[in-house]
Amino acid sequence: MFDVLGEFGSVFLGSRLKRLGDRMQASAARIITNAGLPVQPGHMPILFALGREAMTINQIVKVVGISQPGITRSIGQLIDLGLLSSKVGIDQRHRTISLTAAGYKVMMKAQLYIFPQVEEAIDQLCGGYASKFLKQMKALEDSLVVTPLDVLASQIKIDVMMIEEFSDELAHYFQDINTEWIEAEYQLEDVDRKVLENPRDEIINTGGVILFVNVKGLGIVGTGALKKTGATSYELIKFGVFTKARGLKVGEFLLKEIIKRAMVMGADPLYLVSNKRAKAAIHLYEKLGFYHDDGIMKQYAGACERADVAMRYMPNR
Repeated sequence: MFDVLGEFGSVFLGSRLKRLGDRMQASAARIITNAGLPVQPGHMPILFALGREAMTINQIVKVVGISQPGITRSIGQLIDLGLLSSKVGIDQRHRTISLTAAGYKVMMKAQLYIFPQVEEAIDQLCGGYASKFLKQMKALEDSLVVTPLDVLASQIKIDVMMIEEFSDELAHYFQDINTEWIEAEYQLEDVDRKVLENPRDEIINTGGVILFVNVKGLGIVGTGALKKTGATSYELIKFGVFTKARGLKVGEFLLKEIIKRAMVMGADPLYLVSNKRAKAAIHLYEKLGFYHDDGIMKQYAGACERADVAMRYMPNR
């Protein structure tokens, strides 16, 4: 059995820390029970915060750093146990929470009989580096106060998709990716097999280009080709993405790169033929500047039996 939280490292750090916290809280609960104290681990920070001075609920929330509903619930439990008292403040809007004599005794007993053993046990669990671990945790907490994780993550740009050029080692991806989507909706035609089985001869050696998309963590998942069909004319062919990678905008990333390459090559016209059933692909083509064109249909669509859509790239139309 694998450990998914451990396998994905820092990505699941929050969940992993919660898991660690749950395990330690369960052990702490047993330690407290064995010591004969009537409280739970979550009560301890509140007791020791109030050991400094009486506070309002909002002040306790700030000092402990836990959500107000959780603090309010714990305070209610401690009041029921007779360990805390609550008094209405002068302005009638805030209650002041303080330790009772019984609460003070529980706090002192915990500090005397529980804390030393727990501190030593934690240090042993950390291999003698508990102090260093706690400093790192404090640094992380301070950093999150300055810049929350979601804000920092939104500022970081990482290339998760990369374009790779055709090579004989990658040729099988060209066949595999296209075979998957063609067979899912249609039947492979002889014209398909000829290109997919001989991409170097049919596309590269005749002046065309084949590009691949390499996605971080997934590998090669998409491909598309520009086939030279005339002095300056190029057809976008065999454009597809593995099913496992759909929904990640791989197709849009790839199509933009293919269009850029076509413009560098002076493609005029840049066109494609497709089938009306490929609604998602057609929508993408339209989004990035392809328009339906009867002239392209008449001139180029005859070679493929399933072709009933023809489009031409005209970004300035």
